[in-house]
Amino acid sequence: MRKSRRIVVELLVVLTAVFMAACAKTGSDSRVPQTNQEAAAKSTPQGSPLTPFESDLRYVRNGGYTYIWLFARKDGKSLDKDDSAFLKKNAPQVVDWVITDDGRKVFGGTNFDLEKGNLDLLKKRFVVEDYSAK
Repeated sequence: MRKSRRIVVELLVVLTAVFMAACAKTGSDSRVPQTNQEAAAKSTPQGSPLTPFESDLRYVRNGGYTYIWLFARKDGKSLDKDDSAFLKKNAPQVVDWVITDDGRKVFGGTNFDLEKGNLDLLKKRFVVEDYSAK
């Protein structure tokens, strides 16, 4: 009786090992055809990576601001510390400043409408673009 029990246990172990080996997931070099769903998932085109400008804009938009403004010098040169001081002094409502385009432009994120503030003064010194969600 003891011997037959041992044979049954060994047989179960062997069968379990064979079953697990047969059910194991095969690698990508398998000759088994893929299902349509797997093939579609692998052939889905990926979007092109964002440019640094687009990435910076997305960052500011993810801040949840109502208004997003882009400021650049009228001569196209990089912003300097005087430009930065002018912006901070005349747009104190801006919460988030993000420099972009190799320092030539800066995004400002705010929940305050700068048109009700000093936007006209800012437009005298900078090229101003509105990137607010409409």
